[in-house]
Amino acid sequence: MLDHMTFRVLDITRARDFYQAALAPLGYSLYAEGNFGMNVVGFAYPDANEPSGQKPDVWFVDGPSPFGGAPATTGCHLAWRAQNRAQVDAFYQAAIAAGGRCNGAPGLRPHYHANYYGAFVLDPEGNNIEAVCHLAE
Repeated sequence: MLDHMTFRVLDITRARDFYQAALAPLGYSLYAEGNFGMNVVGFAYPDANEPSGQKPDVWFVDGPSPFGGAPATTGCHLAWRAQNRAQVDAFYQAAIAAGGRCNGAPGLRPHYHANYYGAFVLDPEGNNIEAVCHLAE
């Protein structure tokens, strides 16, 4: 089971603004922002099982790691589960309005399974982000 993920970005303010808009329809909010030896932004969703009442699971770090590697995470595919198809639609619209690029408009993807309803957007770094609902509606 995944606990959290971190992506490196070239512009932390741009990433914060983009993901704040794109993830809001899925129930996410800005959880943390600051300099903890590096500029960091984190997003969380409500979770009563967490001590803080929120589960922070998506983090962005400004610039390259001091240990080497690429200056930004690019070309990844990350999908968030939506509670319904309306959330998928809202995610897509918010992400596009925030500067994302369409990589697959909301719709059924029956080649995955009969009820797979997803939308794909390229984020500012070129990652393929998705909201998906697996329920029949």
